[in-house]
Amino acid sequence: MCCGDGDCRPLGFLLGLPFALLSLLLSIVGAIIWIVGLLLTCICPCCLCVTVLVEFAIELIKAPIHVMGWFTSKIPC
Repeated sequence: MCCGDGDCRPLGFLLGLPFALLSLLLSIVGAIIWIVGLLLTCICPCCLCVTVLVEFAIELIKAPIHVMGWFTSKIPC
């Protein structure tokens, strides 16, 4: 996996795969929370706490991308 600035870190990518798989599981949980939160928001749009829950779920869904980016930036070629 090569980054946009020209430095290549394939070792960081391979070492980060277990963490990416764990964060992928978290993103699946986030997708379920997101769907339930959207349904609750449609039923009662006045619930502010459901909106916060949906925003948290979106961050969980983005977790694998953040983990892989962070992990590959920490390990040199």
